[in-house]
Amino acid sequence: MRSRKISWGLALSALGIAAVAAGPTEAQEAAPPACATPVAPTGELAPWTTPFQLQAAGSEASISSASPPIGRAARLTLLPTPEVRYPLRPEKPGGSVSHGGLVRIDIREAGAYRVALDSAAWIDVVRDEQAARSTAHGHGPNCTGIRKMVDYSLTPGPYILQISANGQPEMTVLLARLP
Repeated sequence: MRSRKISWGLALSALGIAAVAAGPTEAQEAAPPACATPVAPTGELAPWTTPFQLQAAGSEASISSASPPIGRAARLTLLPTPEVRYPLRPEKPGGSVSHGGLVRIDIREAGAYRVALDSAAWIDVVRDEQAARSTAHGHGPNCTGIRKMVDYSLTPGPYILQISANGQPEMTVLLARLP
């Protein structure tokens, strides 16, 4: 009986050693490193660090004043969700205490574009009452303040960036053309 206990003890110890030797778990690897200081993004995301203030629109009728240029970051002031009239119902509209808004995007050249956000808000890029399909999703570079990035392949013309389900009344957003 005593030898069985020792055998089980040795087996469990060996499993523990094997687990430690295998390295960190997926959850540990997925966690971004703690940031001692912010890092400025580079390339097409470089304008992230110098946003200008912009009020998001609450309807298509008032969207003309909410039109940031491509390649510039904007610090958007959002509206309470019940005050926003989305042209297309968002897949995740958020609740009565969330925030959202509309921004007009004018695409002049066909290509790949990236929307970068500092939050986990839901976004839709809408044209003719249809949502454009995203081509990629990801997190921003570590320590830059960019939490979420979504890529789209867009053709020339006007689009509406619908923002919904944001927990805060402000957020930073950047639409960048990818090389």
